[in-house]
Amino acid sequence: MATFDHLGITVDDVPSASAQFHPVLDALGYRRAHDADDHAYWLLDGQPEILLYTAREEGTGPHVHGRVGWQHLAFAVDTRNDVDRIHEIALTAGWTEVRAPKEYPRFTARYYAGFVEDANGIRFEIMHNPPRDD
Repeated sequence: MATFDHLGITVDDVPSASAQFHPVLDALGYRRAHDADDHAYWLLDGQPEILLYTAREEGTGPHVHGRVGWQHLAFAVDTRNDVDRIHEIALTAGWTEVRAPKEYPRFTARYYAGFVEDANGIRFEIMHNPPRDD
């Protein structure tokens, strides 16, 4: 059986992107395992590794949401307060707010999420969608 092992993300400048990614990934429980000018990565037991790589072609970013390719990466957290807290951490780290945390009843009656985007156009969703019986 295949499993999802890691996610590699290409960015214009690894140190700058790492400075934006680290506070968010740290708040999600990831630990930075490597940080260099050409690549960085974070680990969380049992979860896919997240890696940043330098773009091979300068000036090709940022990614534009809605074009072919990257859409977004959603992180499930335990509470609505976690959504709000991590969303705020992202904004403090320089991410741009795409959508403030709110309910998304079109997904489920319990779905609560916020969306942020970094300087490279990489979009994260921080979401909470508890089981129906919660």
